[in-house]
Amino acid sequence: METVADIALVQNGYVSSAQATAAGIPRRCLAEAVEAGELVQVDRGLYALPETWEDPYLIAQHRFAKGVFSDGTALYLHGATDRAPFQLTMTFSRNYNKARAKAAGIICRSCADEVLGLGVAEVRTMHGNAVRAYDLERTLCDMVRGQRVVDEQVVNPAMRAYVRRADRNILKLLGYARALGVEGKIQNYVRVLL
Repeated sequence: METVADIALVQNGYVSSAQATAAGIPRRCLAEAVEAGELVQVDRGLYALPETWEDPYLIAQHRFAKGVFSDGTALYLHGATDRAPFQLTMTFSRNYNKARAKAAGIICRSCADEVLGLGVAEVRTMHGNAVRAYDLERTLCDMVRGQRVVDEQVVNPAMRAYVRRADRNILKLLGYARALGVEGKIQNYVRVLL
């Protein structure tokens, strides 16, 4: 029979109570594993092996499952900037109560439900865990959207790196820009850099 430690080993050291339940392991086994020192409770419903490095991205995604990593956090997760974020940024539906996320130190963005799912991708953290973040094209659009002053020190290098990428998709970028209302700004960057 599979143990919670076995599940955690294949999940980069983490196991959620939902994963344990899905594997047919009673939740009391999680509490017993914590008491025995086999697991550490990282957050409500999230456990890790004692020697596992803490992954703040996975923990935030677990705690705020309806959020999507965005802006500078998504740029960092995609390797488009070497600037590690001081605070994680997540985007939520306008109707979502963001009080708990703000209290946890998350920078919260809001967007309409129609575009919330636009460009959501699964990316890996530096610890190898899968989290939800906007793809690079959506992230670049978000970086220039809704801000009076664009952080040129972040956006310019990210745009330059994007247009040099072999996997760039300019049509997708322009399609997202149109849907998000920043087509003019994105076209200016693309014209200058291509």
